[in-house]
Amino acid sequence: MLEALGDPTRRSIFESLAAGPRSVAEIANGLPVSRPAVSQHLKVLKDAGLVSSTAVGTRRLHAVDPQGLAAIRGYFDQFWNQALAAFAEAAEKPPEEKT
Repeated sequence: MLEALGDPTRRSIFESLAAGPRSVAEIANGLPVSRPAVSQHLKVLKDAGLVSSTAVGTRRLHAVDPQGLAAIRGYFDQFWNQALAAFAEAAEKPPEEKT
């Protein structure tokens, strides 16, 4: 998942979908890439589990996949929790033990 978001264009596409479902044309309007390029980036994001799509009439709308987003959050939360635990341990040490 992180590799998929490593590309700046894919990250921009992913971030634009945070506002809600969008078509390829709507996504491409805000980027300096073609619609076919947006489609290719969406495929990478879908394969990574970060984006889902649904058919609405003759269009396909793409949206952030909540399960993929939860997985990324879980990944980063583990580091946050470790950092908070280390901070709490350091803060609870008596002043003479701190270096």
